[in-house]
Amino acid sequence: MARRGKKPKGRPINGWVILDKPKGLGSTDAVAKLKRLYFAQKAGHAGTLDPLASGMLPIAFGDATKTVPYVMDGRKTYRFTVRWGAETTTDDTEGPVVESAETRPSEEAILDRLPDYTGEIEQVPPRFSAIKIDGERAYDLARSGEEVEIASRIVTVHRLELLERPDDDTAVFEAECGKGTYVRAIARDLGRDLGCFGHVIDLRRTAVGAFEEEDMVTLDELMEAADEGREELDEEQVEAGATARVTDFEPLDDYVVDAAEALSDLYEVSLSEEQASRVLSGNPVLLRGRDAPAFCEEAFATGHGRLIAIGAIEQGSFHPRRVFGGRG
Repeated sequence: MARRGKKPKGRPINGWVILDKPKGLGSTDAVAKLKRLYFAQKAGHAGTLDPLASGMLPIAFGDATKTVPYVMDGRKTYRFTVRWGAETTTDDTEGPVVESAETRPSEEAILDRLPDYTGEIEQVPPRFSAIKIDGERAYDLARSGEEVEIASRIVTVHRLELLERPDDDTAVFEAECGKGTYVRAIARDLGRDLGCFGHVIDLRRTAVGAFEEEDMVTLDELMEAADEGREELDEEQVEAGATARVTDFEPLDDYVVDAAEALSDLYEVSLSEEQASRVLSGNPVLLRGRDAPAFCEEAFATGHGRLIAIGAIEQGSFHPRRVFGGRG
């Protein structure tokens, strides 16, 4: 007799929560916290955010985890403050100072250098980063005292702007960049080029892929929503040491964004109920309508009011490659 598979623990919730991660909380810890809060079967995040940084950490539940690569490959926007006069081992405030200078750059000097840091640029990631070297994370090797040699790589910075100059010692920037770009490395290299050294003292991510700043929700807001849905305990339960559990998830689920929102850069195919049923079974469907493209390398299909599949359009037919079976 065949053994039955173990039933997954938690709710089969599908979608994204765009968390405004507070400083001091690691990305993995944030995912674990929200997974418990939502009692979700499956969760993951799109792009690590340093514990010292704040801002956008998109967290995917259930089938939405299949769209994580599309979010991670999207553009990211960071607002960061650089302090001039010192370079640190970590390129932020966590590490000790290794280089220092008394000079401070003028605003004109900073602006003159910014074009060198836009477009495709060569960059060496920080020694304290998540880059893997022979299977080990660079930050683990660096913390253990090993000399870390990280190869340079080509990254894309779409936009780099000087937002303000609070004083001679600091400058606030905004960068819109592609996958794999480290703004800590931008601060380090810019400081070297300006002859004054520099490191990041504040870092906040404000956009990732299709998600923007107004999509974010704070941990406090989620905790308040969870409290709204907690069961009420009677006096005997309290005396017995019982803990109130979230039993009504509707206030929390109000913050869940449809998985299809992560795919806004792709062509959308809207399916009828019959077509959606065929695609859910893995079958292609012929697209009708004058505006339907004959070919599209990558597209997503929606139906039943939700994301159905990601696939390609070939000779006027949508061919599913990845089907989303859960119903969030």
